[in-house]
Amino acid sequence: MNATRDLVRFLATLPTQTLPDEVLDRTEELFLDWLASLLAGRHEHPIPLFEALADQMGPASGPSQRINAGRTSSPYFAALVNAAASHVVEQDDLHNSSVLHPATVVFPAALAVAQDIDASGAEFLRACVAGYEAGIRIGEFMGRSHYRTFHTTATVGTLAAAVAVGSLLQLDEDGFTNLLGSAGTQAAGLWEFLRDAADSKQLHTAHAAATGVNIGYLTRAGLTGARNILEGPQGLAAGMSSDADPRWLHDRLGERWALLETSFKFHASCRHTHPAADALLDLMQRERLTHDDLAQVTTHVHQGALDVLGRVTVPHSIHQAKFSMGAVLGLIAVYGNAGLTEFRDHALTDPRVAAVRERVTMVHSDEVDSAYPARWLGRVTVVTTDGRTLSGAIDEPKGDPGNGLSRAELEDKFRRLVAFAGELDTATTDTLIDRCWALRTLPSLRGQF
Repeated sequence: MNATRDLVRFLATLPTQTLPDEVLDRTEELFLDWLASLLAGRHEHPIPLFEALADQMGPASGPSQRINAGRTSSPYFAALVNAAASHVVEQDDLHNSSVLHPATVVFPAALAVAQDIDASGAEFLRACVAGYEAGIRIGEFMGRSHYRTFHTTATVGTLAAAVAVGSLLQLDEDGFTNLLGSAGTQAAGLWEFLRDAADSKQLHTAHAAATGVNIGYLTRAGLTGARNILEGPQGLAAGMSSDADPRWLHDRLGERWALLETSFKFHASCRHTHPAADALLDLMQRERLTHDDLAQVTTHVHQGALDVLGRVTVPHSIHQAKFSMGAVLGLIAVYGNAGLTEFRDHALTDPRVAAVRERVTMVHSDEVDSAYPARWLGRVTVVTTDGRTLSGAIDEPKGDPGNGLSRAELEDKFRRLVAFAGELDTATTDTLIDRCWALRTLPSLRGQF
């Protein structure tokens, strides 16, 4: 349990540490990016179902914002609906080596509780850092085998959300131990839904964030949990992994800020499609190819991409198209972009996109797989209609830390995603952006979004 003890001690003492400015800056950037995804998901199926559930089951008002509904509720239901909505358009962040989407579980839970207890922006940011650092390390600890069957953002996301809440509630070492035990025993989320174009992915994040809220409050009230839930013989790794490595749990705590390694998503699709999409786009621009020039496109991918994307052949919904390598590359080839409007308007209806989709295959690559998950390499081979064989390669997809988005690019993405939902005027949009950049100075977060 030494690794778990080290992690718990780090979480309990984090409020006493001075966080580097770059960590606080990046947390604000990640929050802005999360808020954009949340606002863009306002009208997307199945989000109205979650909003209706909150109307039916939750209080008519409360301290915490249901941001898209323009209403308030309990922390539980605010976290539930905000988490579901922020994961539906596939534009929220991803941490590579843990294969975790931290924002969509950490921010909804932390914001709901920060508004409930009237925490400051600085306290909120510190709690989110705790959620990111714990969630990423637990995701890395669980290993590649976990992700093959389990949606890490659902399973590990439950613990990440709970840690952020626990930080706001000022739990001590014993409290964080109990909190992880309770969160770990509630961790759930399977990939099988992809085969059926089911709505489970949004349920996964809603459950993780809302459960994190519940567990935080129950732990503060005295609820105990398993004391060795991560490493124990009947714990999380024992039940959900075959290659768990405890060293990741305490990897350079306080020195390596894993939050800084998180990637922003440029394309509106599953992150496993991004390396190939960028490699194909670069190749087509370099060789001045059009979609009509593509006779065959082979993507050379890691095993994780085959496990997730290989279940989708002919997509039957826009969301499922975002998990189809062929559909994503079809949009890239025809439109030069795989954004929200391209998916909405063309992914399922444009015969040119479908034609490219049918020419795309995925094959396992030892080179790409050996680099994964620390690095997500993009490798494609194209056979053209005039008989040429061409190769494309990128080592860092757009949005990765080494090829990241500037604050200006993040603001542009925010405006594009907000415009997609069609609800907010320019002045309101600008106000939200300014508020995100000033998070650490806000004395209260109530009603701010």
